[in-house]
Amino acid sequence: MNTLVLCLKIFFARVFDVTLGTTRMILTVKEKRVYAMIVGFIEVTVWFLVAKEAITNAGNSLYVVFSYAGGYAVGTFVGSFLSSKIIDGKLKVQVITQNNDLDVLDKIKDAGFGVSAIPTHDNKLMLIIEVDKKHYPKLKKLIDKIDDKAFISVNETKYVEKGYFQKK
Repeated sequence: MNTLVLCLKIFFARVFDVTLGTTRMILTVKEKRVYAMIVGFIEVTVWFLVAKEAITNAGNSLYVVFSYAGGYAVGTFVGSFLSSKIIDGKLKVQVITQNNDLDVLDKIKDAGFGVSAIPTHDNKLMLIIEVDKKHYPKLKKLIDKIDDKAFISVNETKYVEKGYFQKK
């Protein structure tokens, strides 16, 4: 087999199987076990076939090694990118405003977000907002517009019960 064709085949197969691996890990963390199991089966099948081909046909060629490693690296990038776009999630956004102006709550609620506020000891507000990942950029833009010096902390939320989420 032509070395170039072999290298391309190995590279793209590794991109595919590592992308699946990244997705599988995220599905596992999100407790989507059945999907993670199916993706894992496909991932290991592809990996086995690629590893077998690479070892069998590598000879003394470093090109095969670099194709294998390069596919792994690119697959990690592609998998994390796709997972961030495909897999839904919730975020807990905590915002500490630079003032104690309750109009901030109305502006956030008027934009369609649910928000709770807690006064801080230094006369500021801590806002707690649960939001779908896909709505975070809109929320971030709104917060920056309201208070460009606000401290923002964002964490992934594992479970959310009851409450209000923007539907748009």
